[in-house]
Amino acid sequence: IILYMFLAVSIVCDDYFLPSLEIISECLGLSQDVAGATFMAAGSSAPELVTAFLGVFVTKGDIGVSTILGSAIYNLLGISAACGLFSSVVSRLSRWPLFRDCLAYTISVAAVLAMISDNKIYWYESASLLLIYGWYILVLCFDIKINQYLMKKFSPCCTCFTKAMEENAEQQPLVGWREESGPLIRQQSRADSGIFQDEMDYSQLTTSLHGLDEISEDNPSVFTMPEADMKRILWVLSLPIITLFYLTIPDCRRQFWRNWFMVTFLISAAWISAITYVLVWMITIAGETLGIPESVMGLTLLAAGTSVPDTVASVLVARKGNGDMAMSNIVGSNVFDMLCLGIPWFIKTAFINTSGPIEVNSSGLTYTAISLICSVVFVFLAVHLNGWKIDKKLGAICLVLYLVFTILSILYELGIIGNNPTRVCGN
Repeated sequence: IILYMFLAVSIVCDDYFLPSLEIISECLGLSQDVAGATFMAAGSSAPELVTAFLGVFVTKGDIGVSTILGSAIYNLLGISAACGLFSSVVSRLSRWPLFRDCLAYTISVAAVLAMISDNKIYWYESASLLLIYGWYILVLCFDIKINQYLMKKFSPCCTCFTKAMEENAEQQPLVGWREESGPLIRQQSRADSGIFQDEMDYSQLTTSLHGLDEISEDNPSVFTMPEADMKRILWVLSLPIITLFYLTIPDCRRQFWRNWFMVTFLISAAWISAITYVLVWMITIAGETLGIPESVMGLTLLAAGTSVPDTVASVLVARKGNGDMAMSNIVGSNVFDMLCLGIPWFIKTAFINTSGPIEVNSSGLTYTAISLICSVVFVFLAVHLNGWKIDKKLGAICLVLYLVFTILSILYELGIIGNNPTRVCGN
């Protein structure tokens, strides 16, 4: 069932979620990094929001917090590793989007760290998380102007800015660069800023995990059988899912449903949440069968399970050479995850249980939050030392860092290292 849910997420992301995101970005004139940090991050992080609500209102435990903090480490390092290792295309990265998203994420993690330090969450603390996310969205609204200002300010005194912009001018057709009074200034078209568009129509975008390697201009039916034998077997196995999605989600790639792109986006996000719920359910059963503690489950299996949509979406766009969008989705979804914690906390402390704060019991989460700040710094340094590109070398580095962070987090949660006694249900 876990493997089948992985397949289902890949299909809904590939056939419905990413195409709807393309049209949304086209209509709003979003650059690829802004689209990745907002709509793509919110849609693919819907499972984390569901998990946070379950943790606050249903289980009343730490699983929502530990899952989100654990999935944040997985998002930063695990998905970066997947994008590098599973993509045959070397993607160039822009400095500003990654710096912007990493800064916003560092601030939001520092805020969460300050909140959980006393094991109590008050309404004004949770409200501050919502304000931080509001500030982040405001920065994204003025992204082009801020970017141009910074480039004008720092390009004359830093030759690496100029060199990076020249490289991006060659590598990324979505981003235009021109010279103005010496330094190069980034010019992103708001009228035609499709995420995946180059000289071809969107119809040639998708590299599918279930057999549709190249979609022709007429967008053949999802029921068209692929030619390769292995892909045919996978297609037959996924036919029940394909039929279910075909009947419930309007395909905005087709002219008839094109204006229904927001409906496609919302329904596909809902399906992603539902599939991930089943996925997390099955992973939880597997974890309990193996006798893994709840906090460790949240940091490992559940974290990876709830981040499956982010992984699939990021790898798919990285394969098309859209590195900025992949990285902005990785870091932007983490910023959205912090908001996922803030919303249920604020609702409970401000409207439902106003008499007292929410109790957060796991002291190991403090270590995890500190690890997150370190992992952001390591990812930024790794990208910088790797020449601002996503390739297999960066993927291998991120994979090693992820394994190190995860092992240390598990050892700390289990009390093997540090002074952190393990607590189980009922004790």
